Amino acid sequence: MKFASSPLLSQLLPAWRSRLVAVVLLGAFATLGGRSLYLQVVRNDFLQQKGESRYSRVIELSATRGRIADRQGDVLAVSTPVKSLWAIPEDARLTPTQARELAALLEMDVRELNRKLAAEHEFVFIKRQIPPDTAAKVAALNLPGIHQQNEYRRYYPAGEVAAHMLGFTGVDDNGQEGIELAFDGQLAGKPGSRRVIKDRLGRIVEDVESIKAPQEGRDIVLALDSKIQYLAYTHLRQAMAENKAKAGGVVVLDAKTGEVLALSNLPAYNPNNRVKLTGAQLRNRALTDVFEPGSTMKPFTIALALEKGRFRFDSTIQTAPGRLTIGNATIHDAHMHGLLTVAQVIQKSSNVGAAKIAATLAPEEMWQMFDALGFGHPLKLGFPGEAGGRLRPFKTWRPIEQATMSYGHGISVSLMQLARAYLAFARDGDLVPLSLAKVDTPPLAGKSVFSAQTAREVRAMLEMAVQPGGTAPKAQIPGYRVAGKTGTAHKLEGGGYTDRYVSSFVGFAPASDPRLIVAVMIDEPSGGKYYGGEVAAPVFAQVMSGSLRTLGVAPDAPLKPLQVAQDGTRPASIPVVRESM
Repeated sequence: MKFASSPLLSQLLPAWRSRLVAVVLLGAFATLGGRSLYLQVVRNDFLQQKGESRYSRVIELSATRGRIADRQGDVLAVSTPVKSLWAIPEDARLTPTQARELAALLEMDVRELNRKLAAEHEFVFIKRQIPPDTAAKVAALNLPGIHQQNEYRRYYPAGEVAAHMLGFTGVDDNGQEGIELAFDGQLAGKPGSRRVIKDRLGRIVEDVESIKAPQEGRDIVLALDSKIQYLAYTHLRQAMAENKAKAGGVVVLDAKTGEVLALSNLPAYNPNNRVKLTGAQLRNRALTDVFEPGSTMKPFTIALALEKGRFRFDSTIQTAPGRLTIGNATIHDAHMHGLLTVAQVIQKSSNVGAAKIAATLAPEEMWQMFDALGFGHPLKLGFPGEAGGRLRPFKTWRPIEQATMSYGHGISVSLMQLARAYLAFARDGDLVPLSLAKVDTPPLAGKSVFSAQTAREVRAMLEMAVQPGGTAPKAQIPGYRVAGKTGTAHKLEGGGYTDRYVSSFVGFAPASDPRLIVAVMIDEPSGGKYYGGEVAAPVFAQVMSGSLRTLGVAPDAPLKPLQVAQDGTRPASIPVVRESM
């Protein structure tokens, strides 16, 4: 039987089955066509994005951080280009030999390198901010999965000389301390971005387009003078070594403009190498540390008494027998002076005299004066951790507390606050705001605290303090009239006073027309001397002398031999006068 005549073929299939197959096939083609139309027309952006994600990348373009310069234009901080090394751990399959070579170039422990490459992350930094020459050597190894990116590292040419003024940036070039933090918004700039095409190894093969151009940071010109800053740092370091002190600080202000020309603290640190940085080195003591200022506060008490008309320049006060009992406490002078004028209370630094003057003043009057001078609240210069000091409400003062505050005990200040307060005497009784940035137009007048007459009278008293018979003959400078006041205070710890001291001196020159204020603080001198006139006053003289000559300030006094011997001892013709505590 022939196949064509098979009875099976004579049976016809049902018509619905053929129609069903046709409908299913047409439906399948329609679905594919619809899906194709949907993906290629309606969801075209989605497919494009998925495709580009395989090769297209948006990379960040770092903005160059602005430079910091001193008032003369000398660069104090600048960002230099460096490289950072990163890896995709899944792709970074290094042989033991390759790992050792890379670790050696990066000065890393090979075990630390292997630990990073074994991390279960899509991205890991191997080392940040490596020099360009080292990066070039790494690139020459052509290691799989190891990539580089451009970054910037901050460099500080002055090193530790200006460390506390400038501060430093972190690994991401953001301000962490000092000027770098205070002016971070202006210095940082804003990063940009570009679209590029990379191959599977992460190498850029084509630069497609710029999305956003980086906005470079702004340069900052500081009020700081590098030469004066170096003088402050050098002489402070010398005094610290000679007196075996724990710490110290120096602040130099321009009395005409309120500019901060120098700020130095010790211990210091090198901002270019902060591997072994400690908290003691980091502290900006002139702004963050407070101390009882001792006798440097007496001029303010006397200025208020003159202002209120309670005393005159030549009014007399009996300080004998060198002690004064108030309640259960007794105030002492280091030496008995007997009858003193108000001016001599400053010159001899009599605690008893200052306390008797303060007793004629109302607590509220003293508090208002301290508050107007800026004590008790931060100066708001923008530095991190800036302290406001301690000034309790006047309603809580007891008579003995008012008496001790008159000569700088029971109140605490920062060195910067103290230096600024002396502007009231260096100027005609007014205070101007301090400025870290260079001032182009000096302020004509500031906030009035004392009358011009009072300021001039106290200025004359402060001149007497550095002359023979005063507490600070070592503050004298050949060719210049100097005015200032010493301070020596026991340190307060655990609710009681210890046998450790803070020695200080604040003064200005030329006294005929003050240009500069220099404040010095030496913490815990242990070399056998601790009075402010012996420890801090010589630092003032050295810094002030060099600074006046650096600025070309004309002398206002005839040149004559100093009243202090060159070896630091007093000649026999000068009476030894110790400052009261």
